[in-house]
Amino acid sequence: MQEETGRIVQSTAGHDKGELFCVVGVQEPYLLLADGRRRKGASPKRKKRAHVRFLELEGFDHPALRELNTGNSPSDRALRIALAAFKGGNHTWQKTI
Repeated sequence: MQEETGRIVQSTAGHDKGELFCVVGVQEPYLLLADGRRRKGASPKRKKRAHVRFLELEGFDHPALRELNTGNSPSDRALRIALAAFKGGNHTWQKTI
């Protein structure tokens, strides 16, 4: 299922619970996740689909995510920038205080 590549997910289990990652690949039954900081694109984290929550990307379009969708691997810096831009926006996954 390659349609998951290029999506942003939030970890729901493990020591990285609550962290955001980009899906950089699929290796059944795992997703390969990277954030560009702790988990680089060259050594992505393997995590089961049941342990992540797919976040809605309505209105969010970033060149790094488009690059992942075309099959290329963006730099770690581009992944960090994409995740920071996603966090900075007003998205439904963020808790309102």
